[in-house]
Amino acid sequence: MATNKTKRPIITKSSRPATETVEVRDEYDEVRSFPITGELPLTIYVNKKEVVTLMTLGHYPESLVIGYLRNQGFINNLKDLDSVQVDWDTNSAAVVASIDLTKLENKITHKVVTSGCGQGTTFGGIWDELKKKNLNTSKIKQSTIYKILKILHDKNEIYRKSGAVHGCALCDHNKVIDFVEDVGRHNAVDAIAGNMWLNNIDSDNKIFYTTGRLTSEMVIKVAQMNISYLISRSGITQMGLNVSKETGVTLIGRAKGRHFLVYNGSKNIEYDAKPNPRREGSSDIWERR
Repeated sequence: MATNKTKRPIITKSSRPATETVEVRDEYDEVRSFPITGELPLTIYVNKKEVVTLMTLGHYPESLVIGYLRNQGFINNLKDLDSVQVDWDTNSAAVVASIDLTKLENKITHKVVTSGCGQGTTFGGIWDELKKKNLNTSKIKQSTIYKILKILHDKNEIYRKSGAVHGCALCDHNKVIDFVEDVGRHNAVDAIAGNMWLNNIDSDNKIFYTTGRLTSEMVIKVAQMNISYLISRSGITQMGLNVSKETGVTLIGRAKGRHFLVYNGSKNIEYDAKPNPRREGSSDIWERR
């Protein structure tokens, strides 16, 4: 990763265990030890002003806080961020920033409730900024999509153990650059956004992957990060599709194995690795499971 030469904020390096083990009963009524996902509230304060409480695994809390503040439009320049101090004794993140508190209060007041689990809030001004987006998009090969899906198949470690988290990844056409798992997909995308900012990672030719559904909130955040490709193994909402058309984000859903559906931006896909024809008479929904 490239080194950011601008002023860096003072941040703590907190972390929490990913899972704990409990006794459960399976379908045979037998007792088994099974890992469950840890979940913690983290309340963000900016200049002593309470902003929001996020539910998180706590793997990358500082990056989560930074990415959240960036994606919600509270802080627009890393140099304005002085410090981020996470304290798990109080489940809080104290942020000191050189910003106008009046604008901060206006954003908190004018908010829109969204469908995102655990957070579900997009603050005022975001919608207007979306209309100015003009994402640079180059073609992506079908074979590249398959390559990324294959690499990511082994990345969802916590999900495989507990089945209760979402994973997000930042990729280029050859490798996974960053991968984060958290309770909600919005937390994971915010943490990656924070990592990109801290490490001066540009968005050119990048691809974003999520295990969660393609909601308007997910598309908005990826568009704010200036990433033109969003891939998910899940489906899409109508608002998510509408936002993708407005911002130019290419949406690929139901992506698993050698199957995927392009919801927006099919002209940006180079079909160079088409699978064998589907069996005659087979159901499309079952072919895509």
